[in-house]
Amino acid sequence: MNRLRSATSPYLQQHADNPVDWWEWSPQAFAAAEQRDVPVFLSVGYAACHWCHVMAHESFEDPTVAALLNENFVSIKVDREERPDVDALYMRATQALTGQGGWPMTVFLDPAGRPFYAGTYFPPEPRHGMPSFTELLLGISRVWSSERDRVSGTAESLTEAIARHATSTQPAPSPEAPLADVLRDAMDQGAVLLRNQFDPQHAGFGGAPKFPPGMALEFLLRYEAATGESWALDVVSQTCHRMARGGMYDQIGGGFARYSVDNQWVVPHFEKMLYDNALLLRLYAHLWRATGDPLAKRVTEETAEFLLVELTTPEGGFASALDADSDEVIAGVGREGAYYVWDEGTLSDALGPQDAQWVQQLCAVGNPHTFEAVSSVLQLRSDPDDWARWARVRATLAQVRSRRPAPARDDKVVAAWNGLAITALVEAGGILQKPAWIAAAQRCGQLLSDLHVQVDGAQTKVARVSRDGLVGDPPGVLEDYGAVANAFLSLYQATGEEAWFSRARHLLAAAMHRFYPDEGFTDVDASATPLVVAVTDVADNAYPSGTSSILEALVTAGTLAPDTDLLAVADAQLAKLAPAAGQQPRFAGLLLATMTARSTGPAEVKLSTKAEPPLRLVTNLSTRPGLVINPQTGPADSASAQVCQDNVCLLPTNDPAALAQELGARLSWGEPAADD
Repeated sequence: MNRLRSATSPYLQQHADNPVDWWEWSPQAFAAAEQRDVPVFLSVGYAACHWCHVMAHESFEDPTVAALLNENFVSIKVDREERPDVDALYMRATQALTGQGGWPMTVFLDPAGRPFYAGTYFPPEPRHGMPSFTELLLGISRVWSSERDRVSGTAESLTEAIARHATSTQPAPSPEAPLADVLRDAMDQGAVLLRNQFDPQHAGFGGAPKFPPGMALEFLLRYEAATGESWALDVVSQTCHRMARGGMYDQIGGGFARYSVDNQWVVPHFEKMLYDNALLLRLYAHLWRATGDPLAKRVTEETAEFLLVELTTPEGGFASALDADSDEVIAGVGREGAYYVWDEGTLSDALGPQDAQWVQQLCAVGNPHTFEAVSSVLQLRSDPDDWARWARVRATLAQVRSRRPAPARDDKVVAAWNGLAITALVEAGGILQKPAWIAAAQRCGQLLSDLHVQVDGAQTKVARVSRDGLVGDPPGVLEDYGAVANAFLSLYQATGEEAWFSRARHLLAAAMHRFYPDEGFTDVDASATPLVVAVTDVADNAYPSGTSSILEALVTAGTLAPDTDLLAVADAQLAKLAPAAGQQPRFAGLLLATMTARSTGPAEVKLSTKAEPPLRLVTNLSTRPGLVINPQTGPADSASAQVCQDNVCLLPTNDPAALAQELGARLSWGEPAADD
């Protein structure tokens, strides 16, 4: 029986023709397991996941394996991007049982949803100490039949252990010290730890695999602006340069891959995620604002174009990801990375011998090859000696590459990640004076408003996903409410349209109603169909946590209103989370960035909607942490800007130079663009 054919998720649809009798996550699936008295086999992955594809080809497409699953289990397939709550719960179980996690995630549950065995990828044959998937299924089925008490005991004890640690970071008691001191202590501690953890040789933090630390770098940018600690800006600049010059950045098409498999940013894991590129677009725009660095500007422009060209959906949203795999052998490489790699022969065929040799030297192709010994990813370790020539060959390579079988696109629209993209495009568009980027953000915001958000005061609901203009069943989680509220607040500041602010306030009211039951936020709506344990992850990981997203929105909205109730909630939570954030700064980047904004106000610019463009540009170029623009309507003679902070306002001005001095905006690299 094919139950995945009508699924919203492209990942589930990839499995629609499997011989496995898949179910979507639903009460009906667990009822079927209860009725048949069989365990549940839960497989969690996502469309751009390379090893998910491998296990699918090896096992789920095999009729023998499928027959074993269908006879002895109820099999449930989950897209982790649609159901982050399900993923978070069973990832805790996987990590508790194996000491590690990853995807595909393989978990066995009893019909009550309690896990009793877990792992990740399992091969079709025994390998490297792992049993084959068939051996695993036979073993689980045997234990279920003959040792049910043992299974039940394991499931009960594991579920209880997860419940005891259902929140990743336990908030500290409310501190007695003034809020500014508490936040500053966390900021200083987090900054020092990041400085000590910085890789002075290759930049970034940690070893292989190396992930883009966008939120931690955003915090350091704000920290430098607030304190004048120049080393923080150096850490950001060095890391941004190394990421953009390595193979993790697509030198031809723009945009960043998910991570580098080595510690030098050379070989990427080739999947491209919307959330990474949204966060990095915002970061590089802010780096250019702080330094005028030409590389930061170039990467900002190329990454924005990648979003607009490669990820925009017909409805105006942004697709979730591009796959790592391709279906053709290119430059000696099949499947993973084949779309992106080159060797001497493919370069020569595309460019001719002279340009090919120049690109080989410029982009480190060959001697030795950097990917699987037969091909190379393109790097741009130094600037070309001829930018016009580079632009010409880059365009040619892009054209040649476009004729290759392209990686699949997961074109579902995730509310939270589209919120991140909107905020990034609005801020980058304002900084670099790109109205087309802001217009694209408005189109996406309208899609979210029309399709994903059902406004009814505190009863407002957010749908997590849509595809082809149709809303999916998964309910929004806290990160959706926070990221979309931030997006609407960004659009309000950029356009002055009151409707965006009203929508953001409705979302925040709904978030307080749905996700703030007691002394802290939860990730899962209390009114949603309950899981066996509701897990909340406060830490920022690949993208912002729900808690950090909602706190950023509360601070922004509370400053714009001003609303002491919103700020009171934000202040209480920031104070409680500050000690943990200072101790784990790599996983609290947005929290620390929000703390930095709150510790300095943040500043507010009351900007007339009739103000001349130079006044808005000056405001956009200010590096004040968390600065907000509060659009003001009024007569033409009030076309001015007024800086306020901590309930104290300076005199209004219509002089861009005076405003720049008040805001500390650096204007030497912010002249109006000739093409706008």
